[in-house]
Amino acid sequence: MLPQHGWFWAIMLVACGGAGLLYNLLFAGGATPLAGLIYGLAVGSIALAFDRGLILTGLQARMRRLPAMIYVPAAELAYVVMICLGIALGGAIVCALGLTPDTLLEAMWITPRVLAYSLAVSAILVFVVRMRDLIGGEVFVNFLVGRYHRPVREERIFLFLDVVGSTAFAETHGDLKAQAYLSAIFAALAEPVRRNLGSTDDYIGDMAMITWPMERGLKKGRCVTCVFDVLDRIEAEAETWRARFGTVPRLRAALHGGAVVTAEVGIDRHKIAYFGDAVNVTARIEALCRPLGTEILISDDLLARLPGLPPGIAARSLGAHALRGRGQPLSVSTLERGAASASGPLQAEASAHQDPGPARVAAGAR
Repeated sequence: MLPQHGWFWAIMLVACGGAGLLYNLLFAGGATPLAGLIYGLAVGSIALAFDRGLILTGLQARMRRLPAMIYVPAAELAYVVMICLGIALGGAIVCALGLTPDTLLEAMWITPRVLAYSLAVSAILVFVVRMRDLIGGEVFVNFLVGRYHRPVREERIFLFLDVVGSTAFAETHGDLKAQAYLSAIFAALAEPVRRNLGSTDDYIGDMAMITWPMERGLKKGRCVTCVFDVLDRIEAEAETWRARFGTVPRLRAALHGGAVVTAEVGIDRHKIAYFGDAVNVTARIEALCRPLGTEILISDDLLARLPGLPPGIAARSLGAHALRGRGQPLSVSTLERGAASASGPLQAEASAHQDPGPARVAAGAR
């Protein structure tokens, strides 16, 4: 699934079409510009679809497990094959539209010059996409437009997802295996986060920080849906996890939102950072999961702002708790699969009238 910035991918395809036009101008004297555009779009579409895992997903996954010395030539060979397929597709379209006097075979044939040019353009485009992936799609766009060149006060939702038992896994299997384990878990988060229009802004040890602008995360309960989509994906692939790592990952999740100051920081290495109580409180809520005996916690402040919980998800109040570094206690609830829920505020109020036993036990343990 492609990330939410559809215009970015539209620009990438326009760039591919432009590269095809440029080739036609440089090497064909501009005789058939439309044909050059079609070739560029065909090659770019297939190359980007392969890079994004929209086609041959299994091949991509197997290639990533290869040693570096084998992965690099294998990746180059894969892109050569994608370019050849793109030229073949473009040639078939150009012939069908009568834009070339060449035979179908000639139109679909790739010459060394075309291959070299296509590889160079693909390398540039893939580099841009990789840079976007490296720092995150939303962060990449914000850097480009300079949105946070000066500090901006805004409201955001934060989701902290912490991997349970990662230290014990590292002690048992070693650091390299533990790194592969965490990398696989973080990779599994990507699609559910994209689907719910979130942004994975940082990885801190064995924890991923996902954010939404407040309005976007509240709409349709996306921030809550994202948590359960991640858990569902891991559960659906349980056998694969056991076969590869001998265990199925468990996660602890904390949701909170509020006002933060967002700004670009750093000189040699730039980063978009969030400053404010909302970030710290989310971390403290995640730390409450263990003593409260639950894997998902949401602040009642955020719960009250949700227009409604996703179907099949219910909130159960766990009472107010003191958080380190915060003067006032904070009320939290756990999210569970249950009957379809009403609106956020009504659900929170109803949950408050349930048996508070678990909350008392957890509070006593502290």
